[in-house]
Amino acid sequence: MPAKPQTPGIHSILLLLFFLPAFTIAFSCNHLRHQDANFSWKSLQLLRNAAPPPPQPCPQENVILPFPETLLESKDKKQAAITTLRILQHLFNLLSSPRTPTHWNDHAHHSLLNKIQHYTHHIEKCFADQSMHSQRRRSRNSHLSINKYFKSIHNFLQHNNYSACTWDHVRLQAQDCFRHLDTLIRQMKSRAPLTTYYKRLNTQ
Repeated sequence: MPAKPQTPGIHSILLLLFFLPAFTIAFSCNHLRHQDANFSWKSLQLLRNAAPPPPQPCPQENVILPFPETLLESKDKKQAAITTLRILQHLFNLLSSPRTPTHWNDHAHHSLLNKIQHYTHHIEKCFADQSMHSQRRRSRNSHLSINKYFKSIHNFLQHNNYSACTWDHVRLQAQDCFRHLDTLIRQMKSRAPLTTYYKRLNTQ
């Protein structure tokens, strides 16, 4: 027998149920908690406290480790969230190295790692497994770009035997990463840019 035709109301409900997971993910990522609004600014403060300049002056070097800034041009909120997550994961891996300089402040360093880990976990909760896999397939190029960037930082450290001066260059890279994360987080939710805070930090 022919199937009984569905009424328009039932058809609309089925469509809503089909798209509901995507709507839920977008909503949860777009409404990060209020206390995380200044994540990048607070992380910059912790980074400054954790990584003071080396005891001995460093020679001036023209070190070029270009960040793939094309990743900041996407207007897609989910893509911004995924890029943010990947950068945070790489930053945590980089800054949790057991070969950080001995003159770094342990308490501020651990506080910074805890803050990165906490925010990483919060963004991970935005995604359901199935949707995350789908986004990963669509963003393979950005994934490779981030991997290549952080690989160059690790190679730079290794090539220079993890010296204090080399770590100081890495500190500058991490500082820039937090500024870029601010751009991505603002793409996930509307709020004021970090520029004012960053200028204030440099003048203190």
